[in-house]
Amino acid sequence: MINCCPLCNSSSDIFYQNNKQLYYKCNNCFGIYVDKNTRPGWEDEKSRYEEHNNDVNDKKYQNFVSNITSAVMKDFTQNDKGLDFGAGTGPVISKILKDNNFSIAQYDPFFHNDPNLLKEKYNYIACCEVIEHFHNPKKEFNLLRKMLQQNGKLYCMTDIYDESINFHKWYYKNDVTHVFIYHKKTILWIKEALGFLDVTIEGRLITWFG
Repeated sequence: MINCCPLCNSSSDIFYQNNKQLYYKCNNCFGIYVDKNTRPGWEDEKSRYEEHNNDVNDKKYQNFVSNITSAVMKDFTQNDKGLDFGAGTGPVISKILKDNNFSIAQYDPFFHNDPNLLKEKYNYIACCEVIEHFHNPKKEFNLLRKMLQQNGKLYCMTDIYDESINFHKWYYKNDVTHVFIYHKKTILWIKEALGFLDVTIEGRLITWFG
């Protein structure tokens, strides 16, 4: 049976397996994803997120997200409208931006589940350590693209895989909720296929332009 990529629906080959999960790698977009039968369920996923000790007043945590918050404050104004997508239990991006009088709402399917926020449009959307949790990345990226205003920006932080990385030893796969891993080619595929005008990659910060 051919396994189809949840992002681009192309055929994929088995890439890696451990005692917890089976991974495929897409032959088209180069995304690496966990087989649906070895992904965590909703309750297990939520429990894992609740284990995160994310104190919004922790300076180390604030510094961790500073690539996104600094970019937002450079690119937009206090009159622009933002969304912290996948804000989690400790919405530190929102705290920093609100402390600087920026307008930003929080959405998270587990902890801030207000579907009405997904019907609105935003000048900027922040996704910090979120996109690797997407079970249906094409659906999620289509939604994010739809919510961006013209000339808006989608800021994402994640670890990107490349062939120099020893996947077996790579720490990033050890979180069982990291079910979709991105390659640079995956990022470019999203830009082309889903209608973003451009994309930049600066270390762990990926910025798609609406």
